Amino acid sequence: MASTLLKNLLLSLLVVSAGFWVAKASDPDILFDFVAPANSTNNFDGNYFTFIGLRGVLFNSTSPNFKVTKASMAEFPALKGQSVSFAILQYPAGGLNPPHTHPRSAELLFLVQGSLQVGFVDTTNKLYNQTLQVGDMFIFPKGLVHFQYNANTTGTATAVSAFGSANAGTISIPANVFTTGIDDVILAKAFKTDIATIQNITAGLITPKT
Repeated sequence: MASTLLKNLLLSLLVVSAGFWVAKASDPDILFDFVAPANSTNNFDGNYFTFIGLRGVLFNSTSPNFKVTKASMAEFPALKGQSVSFAILQYPAGGLNPPHTHPRSAELLFLVQGSLQVGFVDTTNKLYNQTLQVGDMFIFPKGLVHFQYNANTTGTATAVSAFGSANAGTISIPANVFTTGIDDVILAKAFKTDIATIQNITAGLITPKT
């Protein structure tokens, strides 16, 4: 079964890559074939265009929390100017990728293991949601708030996401709203609650330093 999933994954990656290449890119166009490594003198080879950071990642997560492994411009510099990036998303039983946005790209998600509840909200506040099974794909439009949730209480889920930007960016709604220093009074008024409730939410989101 794993070999079948990997075949489906490879086919999906090929289709997704082709789709994003012909789509209108959100990244600035470059005037060269590619962006060479900094301070290079043309002494680089195919290794520069190869990323091995995803080896062994699929179906191999033991993390108790949601985990994302990226292949974006930060991890794979050769993507600069190419308007494409990928990520492997791993959800433990009951795992959640909280509501968030990608300001510079749409996201095309392909489910390779388990099942997922996914959805996004448009600018009219309408929710579009779906339950995905292995082999399904779902598009999250650029800049819109979206989420993924593994409702299975015993099994894990794995997905691969493609982006039409080498640096799609991620804005986590809970973290950006409650942990960036916005005054508690403002948040209490905005959410029509009291300051103590806001402080409790913030405390739950802040990761203790170790």
